[in-house]
Amino acid sequence: MSTNVTFSSQRKISSAFLDSSVKLGVAHAAKMIQDNVTECFGSFDCDGVTYGKKYNAFWVFTKAKFIFNEFPAWRDDVTVTTFPVDNGGIRTHVNTQIKAAGGATLITANQEACVLSFENHRPVKLNAVGFPSEDLPAPVFDQPFERFAATFTEDDFVYEQKVRYNLIDMSHHVNNTEYINLALDVFTEEYLLAHPVKEMEVHYTGETKEGETLKVYKCTKDSRTYVQIKAEDRLVFECYFLF
Repeated sequence: MSTNVTFSSQRKISSAFLDSSVKLGVAHAAKMIQDNVTECFGSFDCDGVTYGKKYNAFWVFTKAKFIFNEFPAWRDDVTVTTFPVDNGGIRTHVNTQIKAAGGATLITANQEACVLSFENHRPVKLNAVGFPSEDLPAPVFDQPFERFAATFTEDDFVYEQKVRYNLIDMSHHVNNTEYINLALDVFTEEYLLAHPVKEMEVHYTGETKEGETLKVYKCTKDSRTYVQIKAEDRLVFECYFLF
């Protein structure tokens, strides 16, 4: 495996990353992976802060898929390894693995991302911002992203949430992992403790900012639970959970 674009970090599962099971939570895992991706891109000067200053551009993550084999517990030591696996001109895919101290793979993720211009929000070619295109590592995640088939009605409405300060990140809109938190809130604690998530795919389809009201919907189809989040009538997030 090429190492020039591979970033690994040693982490201990702290209380800040636990849910009520006293294990790494689903959204917490997504945040840990998001953090590792940022550090990975930063290690070869392709992170969002650098792109903002140098190219007036920013990263947008459009899709992510996660396979949860096992959730590490409080104080467990894990290794988080991230690397881009392609340069498709406009898009890249980024794999991340979280492994136990003994080497077992606990969680695997694949994310799709592109770079947009701050000036016009149009895609920027990855080669134009110095993103690597040669000698990239082989992927460890081979499941394709899906086109969701679930249909929602107003009967599937669960709750609404107004966007406030604590949901917003440095891009001045709702952080991706916060959508996952909002999606998980369609379930009760009792249900999630009894039914650990085995697989999750998320699509980020729009941005929302402070003051907007988000409406959260849930439906079940073919053993999966689908969640949609809308701002007014605009779809901004969708996902499925497989238990």
